[in-house]
Amino acid sequence: MTSRTCKQQHPATRDDIGDLVTRRPLPGAGLPQLDPFLFLNHHGPQTYPANNHGLPFGPHPHRGFETVTFILEGELAHLDSGGHESVITQGGIQWMTAGAGLVHAEISPASFKRHGGPLEILQLWVNLPSRLKMSNPAYTGLQQDQIPVIEAAGGKATVNLISGEFGHQHGPFISLTGVTMMTVQCRAGAEITLPAPAGRTVFCYVVNGALTLGGEALKAHHLIEMNEDGDCVALTAHSDAVILYGHADPIGEPVVSYGPFVMNSRDEINQAIADYQSGQFGNVEVDSHH
Repeated sequence: MTSRTCKQQHPATRDDIGDLVTRRPLPGAGLPQLDPFLFLNHHGPQTYPANNHGLPFGPHPHRGFETVTFILEGELAHLDSGGHESVITQGGIQWMTAGAGLVHAEISPASFKRHGGPLEILQLWVNLPSRLKMSNPAYTGLQQDQIPVIEAAGGKATVNLISGEFGHQHGPFISLTGVTMMTVQCRAGAEITLPAPAGRTVFCYVVNGALTLGGEALKAHHLIEMNEDGDCVALTAHSDAVILYGHADPIGEPVVSYGPFVMNSRDEINQAIADYQSGQFGNVEVDSHH
């Protein structure tokens, strides 16, 4: 096993949405995408007061990719035009395949708006190849106790395995494109080796804490772009730390994005806009009790 080395560390840009603290490492100035990973928003950590307005993500459409949402703290209500509805709490995951087109809302449950509390959420956009862009929309929301927790680094780290494989375990989400995804919590002194199979794009975002990769200090709120020079990633934690980690096959197709649509051509974007405006994506009614 040879560890990949760090090619570049890409800082997250601060881009708050109303009162929601938001950092975005991808896309960034030096990194338009990390094929097939398109976009990452890091909301919080922050504490909402009682009687807050909650999250600002009312009904909006998507086509051509998948969204994976990691609720590190707090809770999140999901509704979509496919009839899926759930409230996922701390440690849970939402995986939505927008595919051919879906309208969804990601808002705070009434109880959170009433009482407030801590909130930290990551949302990752994963591209789909042209042959899968018009897949049937789908949604799965799982709570923390439905996601395998695997001890690693001699008990000094835990891996929450979301999709793909780690060790001999499999994550509960079945990715259309074979994406492996996990969150990793390390305690100070943990030395952990994560898989990075040849030819795969590695995704590694430092949510918080101090780690090193091959002697190079990794910075919090940075996306770590790797060289393709190994089949694993060997990290050492120097404090408590949390990372979002995964790997996937690059797609290698043109990416044309326009707001919430990600397709292969401008014509397909125009079609997506027309389809959405003509009502083909359906709608979501967000009423006052949510």
